[in-house]
Amino acid sequence: MCDSVVAGVDGSAESAAAARWAAADALRRGVALRLVTVVPPSGSAFGHREPAGHRLPEFATTLRAELVHALPGLDVSCEAIPGEPWSVLAAAGEKQWLLVLGSRGSGRLAGRLLGSVALRTAAEARCPVVLVPEGAADPDGSGEVVVGASGERPSGAVLGFAFEEAARRGAVLRALEGGAEPHGPLRTDAPIGPAEVRRSLVEAKTVRLQDALTPWQQKFPEVRTVAEVTGWDASRALLEASRGAALVVLGRHAPAHPLAAPHLGHLAHAVVHHAHGPVAIVPHDAAQRR
Repeated sequence: MCDSVVAGVDGSAESAAAARWAAADALRRGVALRLVTVVPPSGSAFGHREPAGHRLPEFATTLRAELVHALPGLDVSCEAIPGEPWSVLAAAGEKQWLLVLGSRGSGRLAGRLLGSVALRTAAEARCPVVLVPEGAADPDGSGEVVVGASGERPSGAVLGFAFEEAARRGAVLRALEGGAEPHGPLRTDAPIGPAEVRRSLVEAKTVRLQDALTPWQQKFPEVRTVAEVTGWDASRALLEASRGAALVVLGRHAPAHPLAAPHLGHLAHAVVHHAHGPVAIVPHDAAQRR
C-alpha cells in the first residue's frame, strides 16, 4: 500500500532541495513524508565526500523542523538505516508513491558526474524516482508536465504516471518526441524532397503519439494535452522543455537479460545529467498508483 513519499537525505544542499520538493509533493498527495538517511558500512552518508554520519541526525531533524513549519499539517518522519545506499534507498521506496533524490543540476562540472548512488538507485528502484537539482524552482506545482518519447510508443506506466501528475497539479501535459529528421541522404531520384519527407515523418510520429495518448485522455479528461514532435534530438528537446517544466517524465526499461545490470538508458542518462528541473524515472512495469 502506498502511504508515503520518501526522500533520501545525506547532509548536502542537493538532498535538502530534494526533501523540500518531496514535502510539497507529499502534501499535494495527502500522504506522509519519510526522510531517510543511509549510513553505509564506511560510516559516511550516501553521496557525501566526507565522513558525516554523526552529523546526519541533526541535519535531518533540522530539515524536518523546517518542513513542518513551512507546511503545517504535513506528517514528516526521520529514519536512519544502515547498509549500502542504493540498496537501502531502493528498498525504502518499494511500494511507496515516490523516491526523491537530489542531483547536482546543470551548468556545473558535477552535473556531468551525477552521483553514482543516485544513478544506480534510479536504475534499480521498482518505484518512480525523482531526481531534483539544487537549483530547481520552488515546487509550487506550476509549469507543464513533460513526458518524453524516443521513437517508441510510451508505456502505460509512464503515461499513467505523467497524467496523474498533471491532474494532481492542474497542469498541461506535453508529450514530446524528438528525432523527426530523415536518416541518411535521400536518393537523387526520390519523388519528393527533404521537406516533404520530414513533414510525412512528423505526421506519422504525431499520429502514433496521439494514439498512445487517447486512452489516457479519456481517463483524465480534465488534463489538457499537447502532442509535439520535433526535428531536434530527443535529449536536446527534453532539456529545453525542462527549463519551464514542473516535471519531466521518462521511462526506464527492465534489463533485457536477468543477469544484465540495470541501467537508465541513453535518453534518460543524458537528460538527468543536464536537466534544468526535476526528472522522474518511471519503470515501464511500475503499477499505476492513483
